[in-house]
Amino acid sequence: MIEPNIIIQRAQECLQCEAATIESLIPRLGDNFLCVVNAIRECKGKIVVTGVGKSGHIGSKIAATLASTGTPAFFLNPLDAYHGDLGMLSKEDLVLAISYSGATEELLRFLPIIHAKQITIIGISGHDDSLLARYSDIHLNISVQREADPLNLIPTASTIATLALGDALACALMEAKHFQPSDFAKLHPGGDLGRKLLAKVEDVMFTENLPFLSPQMPMNEAIEIVTKGTLGIGIVVENANLAGIITDGDIRRAMQRLGQDFFATPVSAIMSKNPKTINKDAKIVEAGEKMNHHSIHTLVVVDDKKRVAGVIDSFSCLPGTRFYH
Repeated sequence: MIEPNIIIQRAQECLQCEAATIESLIPRLGDNFLCVVNAIRECKGKIVVTGVGKSGHIGSKIAATLASTGTPAFFLNPLDAYHGDLGMLSKEDLVLAISYSGATEELLRFLPIIHAKQITIIGISGHDDSLLARYSDIHLNISVQREADPLNLIPTASTIATLALGDALACALMEAKHFQPSDFAKLHPGGDLGRKLLAKVEDVMFTENLPFLSPQMPMNEAIEIVTKGTLGIGIVVENANLAGIITDGDIRRAMQRLGQDFFATPVSAIMSKNPKTINKDAKIVEAGEKMNHHSIHTLVVVDDKKRVAGVIDSFSCLPGTRFYH
């Protein structure tokens, strides 16, 4: 019978060990780390990440993170390098080699070939005197006090340390390169952020059965039109130009103020005459920011001639805007 408390304790010890391992990396970020950031930033080619086994899996993720944050990178298995993939390397590239022991045979046999191509090598290992460290032009030490598993045998804390250091490199490079959300969106056009930052208002705005009102229309007719719609507003148009809007809030306040006279009151007496608008060619993120800034949930969309083109509301903006939190 497995004792539940022991199971939870072992899991807690694992997480505590790995958290402490990451914490221990912080004071080690010094001159070597800065040298690595500068070397990668100045690299004219690609960052080639390599490693074997668990280090290879971590290296693949590091390469993916670098590539997605503006640093061209790919993963190369040393075993594949011996069978034709060396053709992927050029003198302008930089190799990021990972091995906690610093003595992985398949990796070490690969490094002299890289040296012969005069390619800079950045080594990541747990020992400053490892063979990998000696082969490297710059070395980063990720030594851990112990692995997180009960037997202190399985790559756990050491792989977490490598992964965290790779993330730290990516974040530092984003800062060094002034990497912006718009840059990220260009590299992720199919993702939520990419769509949010690149899509235009006209791509998501409502254009059919818009609740148009005239300034002279009595409110009893206007309420019927606004109620049939789903946007919570009425768009007041005069001579094809936007004259104002009426919101649910405007209607409630007017009813309280005017009582029975409300229903015969013309739209022009209640409408907001200077509604917030946005151009149809604006980005969705601009619409979300404008609605958030003015604490409103709807914007009238206009074209270059200030004619009504549609309506966008906060739900048309993608997840990630503050309206979804």
